[in-house]
Amino acid sequence: MSNIDQEKLKAMAAELAKDIKTQSDLSDLSASLLKMTVEAALGAEMEEHLGYPKHHSSDSDNSRNGYSFKTLKGDHGEVEIAIPRDRQSEFNPTIIKKGETRLTSMDDQILALYAKGMTTRDIVATFKEMYGADVSPTLISKVTEAVMEKVTLWRSRPLDEVYPLLYLDGIVIKVRQDKQVVRKTMYVALGVNTDGQKECLGLWLSETESSKFWLSVLNDLEARGVKDILVASVDGLTGFPEAINTVYPQADVQLCIVHMVRNSLRYVGYKERKQVANDLKQVYQSVTEEEALLALEQFETKWDDKFPNIGRSWRNNWDNVATLFQYPQAIRKVIYTTNAIESLNSVIRKATKNRKIFSHDNSAFKIIFLAIESASKKWTMPIRDWKLAMNQFMILHEERLKPYV
Repeated sequence: MSNIDQEKLKAMAAELAKDIKTQSDLSDLSASLLKMTVEAALGAEMEEHLGYPKHHSSDSDNSRNGYSFKTLKGDHGEVEIAIPRDRQSEFNPTIIKKGETRLTSMDDQILALYAKGMTTRDIVATFKEMYGADVSPTLISKVTEAVMEKVTLWRSRPLDEVYPLLYLDGIVIKVRQDKQVVRKTMYVALGVNTDGQKECLGLWLSETESSKFWLSVLNDLEARGVKDILVASVDGLTGFPEAINTVYPQADVQLCIVHMVRNSLRYVGYKERKQVANDLKQVYQSVTEEEALLALEQFETKWDDKFPNIGRSWRNNWDNVATLFQYPQAIRKVIYTTNAIESLNSVIRKATKNRKIFSHDNSAFKIIFLAIESASKKWTMPIRDWKLAMNQFMILHEERLKPYV
């Protein structure tokens, strides 16, 4: 915008501001400016459509034919707009398409509030409080329902051929089904590509968490183009590693250390929790597997009398706990530091917190998809120390990575 235009706008704003005494005055002015701006834009569109200005003659068979009116619902409440018509009914404006009664910015705001976990009733109240606009629950449902098409396309989109890291986890939610409230698990797959960028690969919903269902998830990833995974970080579900190796036989499976520690501390009293956690840290932060086993033995000697299940759990899962000791320090940090998936889970939990019970499966998909879509806009940088880790991966798995990097 030129300096002359800015000066004109400043002068216009100063003139208009003289009559503004309250917030209501400001809202009325905003609505009037919106009406004038939109109607001027529609007039310009009609002029371009017909090929000649208003009040000019033309040899065209088409001409202006008065106006139709519609109530436009926008950020400033409801505004009646005059829409120019042509005699041949060929005019189809761009700024407000036929059938539309609101500006898309309102749709964006509805989706933003929906993504934050607000209910339909909350969104209605928010628009009433902020803009004085009566937005119907039906309108909100119509806007959010359009998200399902995006969800479907997103869940079936093609993926990269290789992901050095894959985090798999599930979050329990409650959904109404057949007049009952059913606990279901929303499964999340978070990949880290060869550039170190995080990418949520998909969402899946099931009533039971089982290795059989995870196998279907992995088959879905393979069908969408994922040919290889170097390391998969998972929780302690029985049969999970076998499901992964069925689809990706070369993948190393690492049990999530965060889950292991969390499960270990579940039955430890508050006074002893810090000490037990510190002693477990000596196990998974050891330099070698031999050192880790020695630390585990020392842990059992100290704590087995009080908490025998902790040491037994680590030994029973040791094959998939010890995967990290096969890798150098640079890669270990990105394997057992599960900040990536924990951060994503936090976003999902925040979005679903207000929704104690989802009305149906699609409602859960919409909320969680929008929350992930919003969070992913901030994923602009590679994960920490990725270059060093990727260099190590290239040396250790050169033959597997070479075709894709």
